[in-house]
Amino acid sequence: MRRFADGRDWFFEHRFGLFIHWGIYAVDGWQEQDIFRRHRTRVDYDRLVRRFNPAKFNPDAWLDLAQQAGMTYLCFTTKHIDGFCMWDTAQTTYSVMHTPYGKDVLAMLADACRRRGFPLCLYYSVVDMHHPSYPNAGQSYEFAGPQPGDTPDLARYFDFLRTQVRELCTRYGKIHGFWWDGNVRRHRDPSINAMIRELQPGIIINNRGMDDGDFGTPERDWDESVQNELRLERPTEACQALGSQSWGYRRREDYYTDKHIIRSLANVLAKGGNYLLNTGPKADGTIAHEDARMLREIGRWHQAVREALFDVEPCSHLVENRNVLLTRRGNTLYVILHKEPVTRAVDLLPLTALPRAALLLNTGKPVRVANDMLPWQYKAGRGYLCLHDLPPHVLNATVPVIRLDFDQDFAGDAARP
Repeated sequence: MRRFADGRDWFFEHRFGLFIHWGIYAVDGWQEQDIFRRHRTRVDYDRLVRRFNPAKFNPDAWLDLAQQAGMTYLCFTTKHIDGFCMWDTAQTTYSVMHTPYGKDVLAMLADACRRRGFPLCLYYSVVDMHHPSYPNAGQSYEFAGPQPGDTPDLARYFDFLRTQVRELCTRYGKIHGFWWDGNVRRHRDPSINAMIRELQPGIIINNRGMDDGDFGTPERDWDESVQNELRLERPTEACQALGSQSWGYRRREDYYTDKHIIRSLANVLAKGGNYLLNTGPKADGTIAHEDARMLREIGRWHQAVREALFDVEPCSHLVENRNVLLTRRGNTLYVILHKEPVTRAVDLLPLTALPRAALLLNTGKPVRVANDMLPWQYKAGRGYLCLHDLPPHVLNATVPVIRLDFDQDFAGDAARP
């Protein structure tokens, strides 16, 4: 994957990050797009402001949990589609400073990230269902039309947006990334991204905002190219939430299984991409018990297999088996079973070289390998490298990763793309 050869290359070193969706929508605990999806009026929705008092908010607790999961950077929602601002902005009173809490949570989070060397990225929605100048016209994340008291004026709204972005890029220290969202009309103004880059040299910007940006943002598991490609050639940060129904806190969330999230994570990391995994804190500022449990479980897997996913080269083209992904570091090959295994053996045709050692990283135990000819290989008249007798309790519960150590180059007879 190409790099930028400048300050943005931090992105390729910190490849697993924590996404945080947090705002007044956490009070009702339904979904982060509450005002849009439940067709709430501004008057009704704005009552949440008076109930938002996250007295238990502790940014270090968030970072502790992120590090337990194996994450090394964070992206925070400064303003979602509802327009509520999670920082001390001078451009509107619709902010955390005008809640019972009355503290700048972004300043607290930025300070914690800076103290701990944790790169911080900021999310900002182009859609704003609260601002009177935003021209609501019934598209996704918009009201059906102007609301009482509105004076739609796109140019005026973009003046507001530009000033807020300047605030975010000048008042909170080093910002490593800017994550645009909610640009449903696909507005383009490259001068805004240029301003961001001038104010924050080395910042990386996603592709949902004012121009094509620096990296792609496939969401959940919907992008078929991420599923089908063997390696990601363009800088990519896939984003996923622990909950299937929301990104913000949801009281009755339908969570993905641990195995599904780990498979999704393995799929992206093994192909050279970044992965941004989301949790939505509760209204009191704490992370829900199930979210915390899942992050710790992911962290246990990540710690055991990390060597197969970082500082490696994607090389799945070396084998014909599309139920596995491969990475390599020198003469070490890693086999990642990112899909549901249907047998306890894994064939690696057309590889024939036998490794001097084979280890299941999940357990630290050896794996039996052979290149005996199997019945289905009778036409070839020869055997190929195969991993045998992988333990069912690992196959069925998580993503197995096997390390194969060779004395010499193992790929000389491998198929090429």
